[in-house]
Amino acid sequence: MKKAVGRGGATRKYDLLTILGVYALSQGKTLQRQTLRLICLITARYNWQNDHLSVGQTEIARLWSVDTRTVKREMAAFRDRGWLIEKRPAARGRVTVYGLGISRILEDTRSSWEMVGPDLVERLDGPAAEVEDRKVIPFPQIALPEGEGVWPRIARRLQEGDASIYRAWFAALKVDEMAEEVWLKAPSAFHADYVRTHHMSRLEAALALEAPGYGLRLT
Repeated sequence: MKKAVGRGGATRKYDLLTILGVYALSQGKTLQRQTLRLICLITARYNWQNDHLSVGQTEIARLWSVDTRTVKREMAAFRDRGWLIEKRPAARGRVTVYGLGISRILEDTRSSWEMVGPDLVERLDGPAAEVEDRKVIPFPQIALPEGEGVWPRIARRLQEGDASIYRAWFAALKVDEMAEEVWLKAPSAFHADYVRTHHMSRLEAALALEAPGYGLRLT
């Protein structure tokens, strides 16, 4: 999908918002509500020209009629899903800057395109539906652990499952494989707590597949 600016930009904007809405209506109530919140945020504050979303948590909370704890949870969910991409982290006196993960949104909503009609499918999936942004700098490649031990096998499975989550949360983990146990050490207490809260199930599932019977410890 081309950037939603310039000639035909208005159509691309409406197409993106339409498929988000149609996709949400085919899902459960939780995802419906989350997607509605994202649509509201896009229409109210997203800068299509610069792929720039920069809004404080308090303002988002007011926009969504929720508290800031809900905002933090929902924004983290959008990042994990790849629908929002952090371009610049929050700093003193500045809020986080996000971009829109259009490629991931298109991928996740593809099953709903036919519900809108063949004209939309042709626009989004036709020969002209190529991403045109020469300014995008690709993420550096993260090297996977070498060898055939338990952790290298788990790491490869995690990376294949979701490369962005692996890069952000699993690549920094240091491992000390012990007898029938994988002991992982995070670079900080916050990092360890976040992985336990949001991604422990991914770790445990990969461990169960690659090393049944092994224990897992994260510090």
